Amino acid sequence: MSAVSTAPTGTGDDPLIIAGKSYRSRLLTGTGKYRDLEETRLATEAAGAEIVTIAIRRSNIGQNPDEPNLLDVLPPDRYTILPNTAGCYTAKDAVRTCRLARELLDGHDLVKLEVLGDEKTLFPDIIQTIEAAETLIDEGFKVMVYTNDDPIVARRFEEMGCVAVMPLAAPIGSGLGIRNPYNILTIVENAQVPILVDAGVGTASDAAVAMELGCDGVLMNTAIAGAKNPVLMASAMKKAIEAGREAFLAGRIPRKRFASASSPIDGTFF
Repeated sequence: MSAVSTAPTGTGDDPLIIAGKSYRSRLLTGTGKYRDLEETRLATEAAGAEIVTIAIRRSNIGQNPDEPNLLDVLPPDRYTILPNTAGCYTAKDAVRTCRLARELLDGHDLVKLEVLGDEKTLFPDIIQTIEAAETLIDEGFKVMVYTNDDPIVARRFEEMGCVAVMPLAAPIGSGLGIRNPYNILTIVENAQVPILVDAGVGTASDAAVAMELGCDGVLMNTAIAGAKNPVLMASAMKKAIEAGREAFLAGRIPRKRFASASSPIDGTFF
């Protein structure tokens, strides 16, 4: 969202701010695909996440009182719960899902909006997403929106009033990494709201690249939950996010076609 010239001196010096709230962690995590709730808890803790996203249509957060409740292991007094509309293919369904989440979470208004176009690619349906975003913003929701990596569309969502824009790096769950870094970079350079890569991260180096591009954060689920050791991968992702952010703030050296001696020879005697 904005670059600074000096590296932070402590965890509180470089916060992620979303909808007016400050967070130390720039790694947001999902809650699906884990073996059980205990693994979900352990991986979330290892990631150091403060914002956790929950698929309302697939997870129990109280609507089924006889089933295990995800909020028992990820309590709202410790985490910012980010309800999402995963599995929605129309604006109408997405809006209905957000309304249900607000009811279940006692008026909670921060949501992650995604309206998918088809089951094979899981690419966003931008027309339906815009329609849903307009309705939700009118109803007072604070919308973090999942979109493609089109800089024009990203700007449109920002202008509408979305509190964060979340372009995909690659298809959801693909693990392909940052497929079009230049589009992501363009989005970041022109944004006045947080930009968070959402979808496509496969391993720690992917997360670091996203942060080195200047993204404000990364949201991931499959890359952690689908790993052979999810808790260890969560720890790796936490470190990668921190390293990538510091590298961005530090400012990398320019790329050159030819070698440049690390020790200059000017002024030497032999």
